[in-house]
Amino acid sequence: MDPDTYETGRRIRTQVLGEAYVRSAAADGDFAQPLQDLVTEYCWGAVWGRPGLTPKIRSMLNLAMLAALNRPRELGTHVKGALNNGVTRDEIREVLLQVAVYAGVPAAVDGFRTAGEVLAELDDPGTA
Repeated sequence: MDPDTYETGRRIRTQVLGEAYVRSAAADGDFAQPLQDLVTEYCWGAVWGRPGLTPKIRSMLNLAMLAALNRPRELGTHVKGALNNGVTRDEIREVLLQVAVYAGVPAAVDGFRTAGEVLAELDDPGTA
């Protein structure tokens, strides 16, 4: 593991997803720790840490890919992260409409459902 890349990843992951999420991921235990280390170093440090795209664009891409891949739990996490990176609710809607055209309407329907639940929870934390 490269400590500098890992630290970059930890910093970016915390900025995007928040300290509470990063702490809860770390609490997954010893069994999952190698995966969490890989995700932090490789995904967040080596890829998100590259200068080629802004965090906002990376978030929008993640929303589209996670909706297309039907990964609702990760999509919900990244809806929150996208908002942290300056993606607006209208832009989230547009990304998911794009998913309908290129990945299929069922993927977009599920994506809208997941995003809608996350946004409703953010508007009224008592709905969780």
